[in-house]
Amino acid sequence: MKKIALILGVLLISFGAFAQEGNNVKQSDLKGPAYKNYKHWMHKTVPTKIYSESNKEALQGPAYKNQQQWKNTPKEDLVEVKIGGSERQKLTGPAYKNYGPWSKKG
Repeated sequence: MKKIALILGVLLISFGAFAQEGNNVKQSDLKGPAYKNYKHWMHKTVPTKIYSESNKEALQGPAYKNQQQWKNTPKEDLVEVKIGGSERQKLTGPAYKNYGPWSKKG
């Protein structure tokens, strides 16, 4: 029983160690005033690509429960999600604050 608990503990710690990818300069590596005065915008980060499945199959019941996601999604069906470049990002001040999707002109 102790061996099982030890193995699960080691696995849990190892998965937690690789859970997040960081920058070259990690805020967690800094201590003292350097940690307190860390500026996120001064350190470049690599953008993470997000993919979504373009044509999902609607399953129900046992077929949904027993599906294997890693085998069902071919790379051709994945579409990269684009974030940003919107009209709202170009606005500043009260126009940005009061912007709504219904207020599109044109």
